[in-house]
Amino acid sequence: MSKIIFYKQLERLFFAATLAVSSFVVGIVGFMLIENFNFIDALFMTVITISTVGFEEVHQLSDVGKVFTAVYILLNLAIVAYVISTLTTFLFEGEIKKIIKTYSIIKKVEKFNNHVIVCGYGRNGRKVCEELAREKRLFVVVDNDANRHLMQNSFEMIFGDATQDETLQKAGILKASTIITTLPKDADNVFITLTARELNPNVKIIARSSEENSEKKLYRAGADKVVMPDRLGGLHMAQLITKPHVIEFIDLLSGLGEVKLCLEEVPFEKLQSQFKNKTLKDLQIRQHSEATVIAFKDDVKGFTFNPNPDIVVGESDVIILLGTEKAIADFKEQFC
Repeated sequence: MSKIIFYKQLERLFFAATLAVSSFVVGIVGFMLIENFNFIDALFMTVITISTVGFEEVHQLSDVGKVFTAVYILLNLAIVAYVISTLTTFLFEGEIKKIIKTYSIIKKVEKFNNHVIVCGYGRNGRKVCEELAREKRLFVVVDNDANRHLMQNSFEMIFGDATQDETLQKAGILKASTIITTLPKDADNVFITLTARELNPNVKIIARSSEENSEKKLYRAGADKVVMPDRLGGLHMAQLITKPHVIEFIDLLSGLGEVKLCLEEVPFEKLQSQFKNKTLKDLQIRQHSEATVIAFKDDVKGFTFNPNPDIVVGESDVIILLGTEKAIADFKEQFC
């Protein structure tokens, strides 16, 4: 799959090379048939005709040969201009570098499994990538800005239109666990959601929406979660007035305060075997770390806030912890 994509990106360069070779063949064959030149003389006439250097003909041309040469020169003016334009684009405008980098990334992404695809590397997409990188999650970015593509070296970025099936296939949509679409146009996010859901019915889709009437469309298209940054931003600003201390606490969770607090989810599967199927009281979390269990989720009741210490941590359950980075790290070292 990746080789097909790679050669398709080089289609223009191959076409230019084909034109150049075809021009040489036509010239050589034409001079050999019309003027009865041998191969060396025909090759020489072809080269001086295409290059327009002005050397004398090998032999005096016939009238038919003169017409052929005149037409051949005019055609080659267009061919040479196209070939030079193509080579200039590839050599001086970064096309070759972009293609080589894309091919290299595609080969890496082919090995990805259960990764996250982030569509768009704008303001929202950049924050998504920073958080995923901080949590050491495997992800790939899709963006159609060539400058971002060439400048980004810290993670894998594929240059292309995320609304196209082929681009999502490059990003490994068939094996991805989640796709996050953060494009500024809601219509593009709806289209990506539809495409992703069709290509991989099991993928989790998180979509950005700017307009309220687009939220329902995204859910109908197959999104699992829809996030509206403008709504969240406006609510946050209003609550700076109505609930300033709550927002100050939330800022600590977001890493904006002097002391950085973290929320962490610990599923049953990540616990060491000796801590599975035990009550929260038996785990004695507070004795081994400063992390606090603020919530608990199971398949039956869903979320339970400030859970009872006698609750048993069973299969498919999730513990929600709050604490500093050190407290969370201590918990993981002891229990995971």
